[in-house]
Amino acid sequence: MDPSAHKLYHVHDFDSRHHLENYLSDKAGVFFGEDFLMFPIENLRKTFILGHIKGDILIDLTIGSLVPHLYAACEFFKHMIVLKIKDRCTLELKRWVDTRTGAFNWCHAAKLHVEMEGNSDQLEAREGKVRSALQHVVKCDLEKENITEPIDLPPADCIITASLLEVISKDQDDYIRYLRKFSKLLKPGGHIILIGIKDATYFTIHREKFHMLRYDEEFARKVLVGEGFVIDRCEVKKRSNVNNLTDYKGMIFIVAHKEK
Repeated sequence: MDPSAHKLYHVHDFDSRHHLENYLSDKAGVFFGEDFLMFPIENLRKTFILGHIKGDILIDLTIGSLVPHLYAACEFFKHMIVLKIKDRCTLELKRWVDTRTGAFNWCHAAKLHVEMEGNSDQLEAREGKVRSALQHVVKCDLEKENITEPIDLPPADCIITASLLEVISKDQDDYIRYLRKFSKLLKPGGHIILIGIKDATYFTIHREKFHMLRYDEEFARKVLVGEGFVIDRCEVKKRSNVNNLTDYKGMIFIVAHKEK
């Protein structure tokens, strides 16, 4: 299939529940847990326990309706503001926040967090804390200068962006342009945590292929430095599974701060 014919996450219909069930659930036959859950969770925990990334406001810009990366963050920020491009993703996320019938079950991800911390008895408390902190889900339009127009968000102490830049960017120029917009949401000296899927060209939802921008560690580093960030930490991981739903080669986790 011609890659130019692949669907675009932010343009075409995207089934966020199908994405969760096939890439992030704990049901039999889902192969991505080590890469899409364990790798980010472990690195986020290591990052936050150092204690220098914290504050009042965290802004999250992430594909679909993901929650796991926020389990670690909720301990270090008073407010978490989640920005969503797709209404369907917002509805799926709010279903979990409001503990509605049929909400996606993230217990397996919460369990990973509390077990890593040695606090297995804190499972329900951690889920409750995330839900309490995650009360602001804001619609965004990536083509506007102020992506949350008409709302002006307060500048964030930290931004987490996970697996989003590669699915909204048609080319490297797009990646740079969107990263620049994201960085405008940060305070001077604020941090960005970039969790990426590298060396990929597609992922599959309902047998439809969606576009992913292929990039590597060198490109991600170069773009961040070019946008005025200092890289504090970078971890990469080779793909741990064999599956034709997506053709990625590995994962990347970068922590960087914006020069004042």
